[in-house]
Amino acid sequence: MKQLSLKIVSAMAAGAASFAIAAPAAVEKSQWPFSVTPRANFAEPWAMTFLPDGTALVTEKRGALKHIDVETGAVHEINGVPEVAYGGQGGLGDVILHPDFAQNNVIYLSYAEHGEDGNRGAAVARATLKRGADGGELLDTQVIWRQSPKVSGKGHYGHRLAFGPEGKLWITSGERQKFTPAQDMNANLGKVIRLNDDGSVPADNPFADQGGVTAQIWSLGHRNPLGIAFDAQGRLWEHEMGPEGGDEFNLIQKGGNYGYPEVSNGNHYGGRPIPDHDTRPEFIAPKVSWTPVISPAGLVIYSGERFADWQGDALLGGLSSEGLVRVTLNGDEASEAARYNMKARIREVEQGPAGSVWLLEDGDRGRLLELQPK
Repeated sequence: MKQLSLKIVSAMAAGAASFAIAAPAAVEKSQWPFSVTPRANFAEPWAMTFLPDGTALVTEKRGALKHIDVETGAVHEINGVPEVAYGGQGGLGDVILHPDFAQNNVIYLSYAEHGEDGNRGAAVARATLKRGADGGELLDTQVIWRQSPKVSGKGHYGHRLAFGPEGKLWITSGERQKFTPAQDMNANLGKVIRLNDDGSVPADNPFADQGGVTAQIWSLGHRNPLGIAFDAQGRLWEHEMGPEGGDEFNLIQKGGNYGYPEVSNGNHYGGRPIPDHDTRPEFIAPKVSWTPVISPAGLVIYSGERFADWQGDALLGGLSSEGLVRVTLNGDEASEAARYNMKARIREVEQGPAGSVWLLEDGDRGRLLELQPK
């Protein structure tokens, strides 16, 4: 893999100095600290999550939710998935469990849905998972959040999901390739969203007193956020695709503005310049940015014991970079530590209950891969 460059930004505020350094060269396969075992194939897989019994749920972009026994490789269908607006970057997206899943069997799905006049937008639904011998079904499905407004186009939905330590639901919402909604407080596009588990708005959200979709917003100025995860100290990390250059890895602050499209460490496609973060100190700069891009997708902060050297590190999938990227977290700072060339577009990264790292390849026959220490 060609060596890339990145910028490390060492302070929380956007006005802090940044500097370019060489990214770590891709680790050769013979030096990988892990072996790779294919476990199954899926049609355009997008996300996965593990159930308490060690089996997993996998979403497929065309609208299928699959249950897999990762030990035997047996795959079955979960029925009752909401209709999705498939096409472009749209379709079935993320899947996560309610924090009390062991008691209530509730899961959450994100997906693109149709609107009026050909417009589309992301939605999040919660449902009760009823398992069966041949898969199962979703019951009592309820849409609890929608992107507003719905717009034309089929890109930049974002719609990654996570539960935080306090039991709140977090949603990344892309700006749908429309640029300006990321700074529009009357739209929930280009934002990180924080909700209660039923979709209502927490009273301590930074803009809760303004009502409407504004009350949902935790942070703004995002482009296409495709990864979100909490570290062991409760800090929220997010990554997003930049334009032509400037992919970002951010530490998310309450009420913070991350600047897009007013600033970016990349330029618009076609070369039209965008001012860098350090020109506008009112905007929060990324902790790491990549130019050329890695096209990050999927994010987990590793907490297992199988890879002791990775504990506390962020693991990012790379689409255009066709790799697994490891980022070291040091308090409020971050830096790329290693990159492993998987020679395939990596859509999702997950940690299994036994401490293995699991990857989903992008594409029509995307493989589910288990990474175990050598």
